[in-house]
Amino acid sequence: MSLIKKYIGDLFLSARFYMVMVGCILFFVVSFFFPALSEIPKICFQAFLVLILLDYLFLFFSRKKPSARRLISERLSNGDENKIELRIKSEFSFPVNMQIIDELPEQLQIRDWKRNAYFKRKEQQRFVYTLRPVQRGEYYFGNILLFVRSLLGLLVRRITVDAEEMVPVYPSFIQLRKYDLLSAATIQTETGSKRLRKIGHSMEFEQIKEYVHGDDIRTLNWKASARKGGLMVNTYTDEKSQQVYCIIDKGRLMKMPFGGLTLLDYAINSCLVLSNVCLKKQDRVGVMTFSNKLGSVLAADRKAIQKENILQLLYNQKTAFQESDFEMLYMQIRNRIKHRSLVILFTNFESLSGLKRQLDYLRSIASHHLLLVVFFENTELHQLTVSQAKDIEQVYVKTIAEKFAFEKRLIVKELMKHGILSILTSPQKLTINTINKYLELKARQAI
Repeated sequence: MSLIKKYIGDLFLSARFYMVMVGCILFFVVSFFFPALSEIPKICFQAFLVLILLDYLFLFFSRKKPSARRLISERLSNGDENKIELRIKSEFSFPVNMQIIDELPEQLQIRDWKRNAYFKRKEQQRFVYTLRPVQRGEYYFGNILLFVRSLLGLLVRRITVDAEEMVPVYPSFIQLRKYDLLSAATIQTETGSKRLRKIGHSMEFEQIKEYVHGDDIRTLNWKASARKGGLMVNTYTDEKSQQVYCIIDKGRLMKMPFGGLTLLDYAINSCLVLSNVCLKKQDRVGVMTFSNKLGSVLAADRKAIQKENILQLLYNQKTAFQESDFEMLYMQIRNRIKHRSLVILFTNFESLSGLKRQLDYLRSIASHHLLLVVFFENTELHQLTVSQAKDIEQVYVKTIAEKFAFEKRLIVKELMKHGILSILTSPQKLTINTINKYLELKARQAI
């Protein structure tokens, strides 16, 4: 069976084969009406059989067959373009044409990926392409298929290269490098924010220095001034190792898709980048997830391995379809987070009434911690509000869209009225807006 599969199972007939065969049949038909030409179709057909035999010998009885290798990183980044490289080497001693098919994971739903190339004798070529996964999880790549044709092009030999492998898709770690320099700045000025001058100081002593104009006179050190014979002031440094908890809602509203990614994926990617910035600021970072029940919990820490722990925790988080239980969340926060922390809650509210059902629990959390609620604009509704209405139906749709967009702004005002910080952002700008807000709170020493 293995010999049959090797020498027959991988044999295919090319389009050129059928074209030549049709030509031979036409010659036989013509010779039926012109007996003088009866020998020509026979000669052509015999030559055709000889060429088929030669083509078969070239393709199937060569000592070596082509090799292929897929170069891919150990893990892929969700929502980003990931580079993948194929290295194909022809071991034939004659030129060939080759069609290359890489069997991609089913999550990508790409069924037409192929490359056509001409290879000289024993030539190696590289093929680089990118993939953008939009779901986290395990992605299974299949084999690499090579369909080889000689210059005769009558037959095609399929060569299957065993290249099956599983590659996990993690939250967007590529954005970590993209926003790495952001942690060195106080505020990202391109979004309209400006650098804030710190008001007051923390209570962590650094050194005693000479007084200069502009120093806070409340920090004068009279004993040191008496010994020095001039005014001396105490200086203080920022308090470090403050706690930041990123809490991600996995309820049904976080299932909404935008740009191929769900709101949960946007929140997870933003949480990962924000955690990296917080760790560079030497704050302790923790993560919690919840829906109708508590999900994964990672206690706040600032060890070097914490970033990897967060990545592993967020790797397989799934959206639930139940309503999120904010009462349970408040109880878990009270039991697990003992010290005052910055709590960044990634969630979504589509209406003011939806917020008011959970407002008491948010106020209770805000009474013990600095609470920042991050929720999303509906960008699809925004496009409807700016479009022109051309008939009564479109006027009705636009009015409803403006009503929902207005409710989003009312949610911000309602949270502000109760002293709760909030960010209303589009999914695409979630990461930059969240980092800016964290750096602003850090600069104001509000944490």
